[in-house]
This record gives sequence, structure tokens and C-alpha cells, in this order.
Amino acid sequence: MNNLEIDRDSPWTFPYCPTISDLKIDWTAILAQFPCLRSLSNCEQNPIYHAEGNVWIHTQLVCEALVSLPTWQAMNAADRSILFTAALFHDVAKHLATQVAEDGNITAKWHVNLGARMVRQILQDLHTPFAIREAIVAIVRYESLPLWFWDKPQPLRSIIKASQLVRCDWLALMAEADVRGRICDDKQKILETIEFFREFCQEHNCFDRSYLFASVHSRFIYFHKEDADPTYAAFDDTHLEVILMCGLPGTGKDYWIDRNHPDLPVVSLDKLRIEMGILPTDEQGAIVNAGKALAKGYLQSETPFIWNATNIVKPIRSGLIRLFAGYGARIRIVYLEVPIDRVLQQNRDRKAQVPTAVIHRFRDRLELPDLTECHQLDCFVDV
Repeated sequence: MNNLEIDRDSPWTFPYCPTISDLKIDWTAILAQFPCLRSLSNCEQNPIYHAEGNVWIHTQLVCEALVSLPTWQAMNAADRSILFTAALFHDVAKHLATQVAEDGNITAKWHVNLGARMVRQILQDLHTPFAIREAIVAIVRYESLPLWFWDKPQPLRSIIKASQLVRCDWLALMAEADVRGRICDDKQKILETIEFFREFCQEHNCFDRSYLFASVHSRFIYFHKEDADPTYAAFDDTHLEVILMCGLPGTGKDYWIDRNHPDLPVVSLDKLRIEMGILPTDEQGAIVNAGKALAKGYLQSETPFIWNATNIVKPIRSGLIRLFAGYGARIRIVYLEVPIDRVLQQNRDRKAQVPTAVIHRFRDRLELPDLTECHQLDCFVDV
């Protein structure tokens, strides 16, 4: 697969998603299949926002609220499964992030990002199709956006960005189910905020589709320039392409380069590491600086090239993209993914092996690239 478009003819459904003919949810079977959810019953919540009780009680109420909504019932089976799976796992990491202060106040900061990573691994183990998996992960990550978008410094920018990653109508439906699955004094006010979110997204043509920019370069400029106008048709002054590889060690980045672009020069951090005698577990600053020096030479001569490294977290990619774009480069990210057991096997076959513990740590930290980062994103996933 080489993009994040969901196959509308996909036969995939989540096995525990209730059918339209029988909306009953089999909680016993779900807990038997996903024991990680059992911990949620021991996780209390702030009663101001969740007077219904612990996280597991809330999760059940959210799922039941979702399947009762006419909009959800009118969806096709695959879309219903996507939303139901997101509802089931939307708070899966809350018990890991919850803290109780001395005054009894309960908070769960960062549970959303942690939960998104956990959901990705759960769905990988279920062999969920890549695009469907990432749609569910995105819903888990952005589910609260309809509740808080107007409080953000740039509300329009927040919904336009979200629309590049997931359908905002799905976020609104998920948020509505979340609110209906809780007991709080301001429930009606929050539901009105969600309706405002729906209207705002519709007004800006990004409710049930991605916001459409004048060009891919206009999109790139919008997400890399403060206070940019989304309607601005940016002049494309790029004059070379840089391919930024992304993926865990052992996913086959060298093989992909050899098969697809054997003619392009490659800045390989692995090769530099070998040449400079630096281990993967050592400080990597010297390696990165040496790579950037080579890259600047290609950029100054307007020579297209490939930057070959793991690039698994967004801050690292962002720094490189700023450097490349500053020289007028068009950015293409190529993300590779294979099952973890094959990653470990292929890593063992490499000359420059990475310790297994490091690979698992990288997997836990992995932040998949998205279209807000680059001009072109190609995802090649081998299941």
C-alpha cells in the first residue's frame, strides 16, 4: 500500500463491533480478547467531568452511546467498525497517565498520545489494514478536538490540519458519543460546542473530506509558515527533490533505495556510523552533523538526493525538512513498515545491526509521518 486512502470496498470489520440487526455489545468476549482493558476498571476519574465512575464504566457507556446514534447506524460496516474500535480504545492508556494530587484532584495528561501508540500496536497485532488502522489511531488522538478547538490559538488551522489526517465528521461523532457516555453538569453545553464544530468544519469545506489546497506546495507552505492563508495559491519555487526515508531499522530502506533510485546520491547515517566507528548506542551528534554537511553540498548544487535514516519522530524530521526546504527542496517522505518479527530478522541480517532493545524502544516512540509535513508522502506497508 502506498497511501492512506481507505479502501471503501474493504471487507474488514472489527470482530466485536455489533451489527445493525443486533446492537448488543459482548463485553465478556471483548475483555477476554483484550485483557489490557481490565485495568481501566481500577482507574478513577475526576468526578467533575466523569461522575459516572471509573474509565471502564465510561468506556462501556461511550460505546453504547455510539451504537445508538442514527448517524453511526447509517454508516457502512467498515466505517461503523472504525468508529466502534476507536470508542473502545479511546481511553486505553488512561490508567497509565492518571495521577491523583494531594488535594484529591485527578488528572490524566498525555494519555491521548500514549493511547494512540498503544492502539496502533493492538491493531498491528490484529493485522488491521494500514489505512484503517491509522484512521482509528487518528480518531483516538484527535477525539477531543471538537470539544476544545475554539480555545486553540488558531481554530481554523486546527480543523484544517485534522482534516488532512482523519474525517472531521468522524471526530464529531466520536466526541458526541464520548460526551453522551459521561455524567457531568455541563453536558448540554459541550454538545452545543460539538454542533458548532460541525458547522465550522462544514463552512470551511473540511467536514467529511480533507481541506483542498490550491496545490501540494500551497499545503506545504501553509503548514510551515505562521499565519499563512489556506486559500493562498503559493508559487512553487522548488528546484530539487529530497527523499526523506522513515522507518524502523530493518524495514528495508536500503533495499527500497537500490530498487527505486539507484542513481541518486544517498546520505546514509548507517554508513557514516560505520566509517566514523560510532555505535548506534553512542551519542549520534557527530553522525548527524556529518550527514548535514553532505546534504548541504547536494542542496547547494541543486542535486536531488536521499536522506536515509530512521527519522521515527516528528521533531527530527521537522529539523531536516526546514533545512532542505530552506534551499528550495521539494520534500517527499517514504515510510516503510513490515511486521516486527521481520524487522528483527532483517536487522540480524544487516552489517550494521541495531540492538534488539533499541528497536523495541524505537517502535514505542514511532510517530508516523503525515501530509502536513511534506509535499508527498508514500507509505509502503508489507503485511
